[in-house]
Parts: sequence; structure tokens; C-alpha cells
Amino acid sequence: MQVVKEQITRALTIKPNSLDQFKSRLQNLSYTEILKLRQSERMNQEDFQSRPILELREKIQPEIMELIKQQRLNRLCEGTCFRKISSRRRQDKFWYCRLSPNHKVLHYGDLEESPQGEVAHESLQDKLPVADIKAVVTGKDCPHMKEKGALKQNKELLELAFSVLYESDEYLNFIAPDKHEYCVWTDGLNALLGKEMTSEFTRSDMDTLLNMEMKLRLLDLENIQIPEVPPPIPKEPSNYDFVYDCN
Repeated sequence: MQVVKEQITRALTIKPNSLDQFKSRLQNLSYTEILKLRQSERMNQEDFQSRPILELREKIQPEIMELIKQQRLNRLCEGTCFRKISSRRRQDKFWYCRLSPNHKVLHYGDLEESPQGEVAHESLQDKLPVADIKAVVTGKDCPHMKEKGALKQNKELLELAFSVLYESDEYLNFIAPDKHEYCVWTDGLNALLGKEMTSEFTRSDMDTLLNMEMKLRLLDLENIQIPEVPPPIPKEPSNYDFVYDCN
């Protein structure tokens, strides 16, 4: 009956103009849908802003961040095909870059055409040890974006550009195929250098995975109010006669 009442209440919130519209809304609010809505709303209740819950979130966050880091590094190991940007606008040229399985070397090399799948390490002729990487720069700070014509080409290119600085003044320049790959590579390279992953993609993944993990851990607390403070420690007993010496 509580579910039926909630179905009617939620259906009326949209202020249906006819009985048919009201019935249609009721059909969409199935028992399963009501449970999903309840679970979603639970995360926004006051209980989930209490100190114990916030402490649990803080405790879980490093685990989730490590999971995201491993995903980024695994993705770098698979590699990506990048397009070479030329001011002369000739036929597109491609190059491929991937991280070695031991996370110690970047393998890269030119390609005649865009590959259909992964490119083997053996076919990539150039190498860059991760230990030689000094920094990762993005956007306007990239050397290939400081050229006169490059900045005028396209604002989207500027948002997809990043470079790896190694040795004294040597750079490996990238133009990501899309925003997703840009976030994956900048996150992964920063992770290799021991720096924080700050992309929009990481923040989105953190929110999604953290909320999922919180829901799973709090399933047993359904309809149980979480206290703000821990319960008081009981007083010591007047005697310890109930303690037995097994010897």
C-alpha cells in the first residue's frame, strides 16, 4: 500500500492534464522504478551527510582513486593512434603510442594508415623511458600550439593538445582524437609521474564509483537511523566474578 500511495503521489506531482496522462505516468512508476527512486533519494538524505557517513566516504576515496589510476594505466598500455597536425594540410599522417606492460617505457612510431586494432611494441621503433619524463604540459603551453598558425586553426585542437617534456628541451607532442582520450592520457601520464589526476573524466568516475560503493556498503542499514556520535562506553562492572580462569 505504501508503494501504491507513492506511485499516486509521484504521478500527481507532474500535474497531469487528463486521466489518460495520469494512467500513463502510473504505468511508468513500476515497483522496481519506485525502489530505484527511493535508493537514489536516500543518498541525499540528512543521514548521508552525517559525520560517520562522511568519514566512510573519505576512507573509501583512496581505494577508488587507485582503481581509476589502474584503469588509466591499463588504457595507456593498450595504446592510442594519434593524428599528426600539419600546417600544410596534406594527407593525414598517423603515429601510435603505448605504454609498456611494466609501465617503464613509452613506445611510439609513425604509421602509414590508421590501425584497426592495437599495434605491437615490436613495430614501434622509438622509445622514451618514463624515468626521463620531466613534465606534462597542456593547451597553450604545448610547443606545437605556440606556433603562429596552430593557435588560429581550431580551439578544439587547443583543448586536445598535450606534450611530454623530457631531457632538457625535447618534447613529444600529442593531439588527442577526442576529449575522452585526452583525459585518459593526461591522467595516465600524471599518474606515472606521481602527480594528481585532475581531469573532468576522473572527477566524474570518482563520483560514480564512490556513490556505487557507498550504496553497496550501506545496504544493510536500510531504514536504520545512523547516530551522529558513537554509543557511550558502558561502565565497568562491580566485580569480575563472571571471568573464569581455564587453568
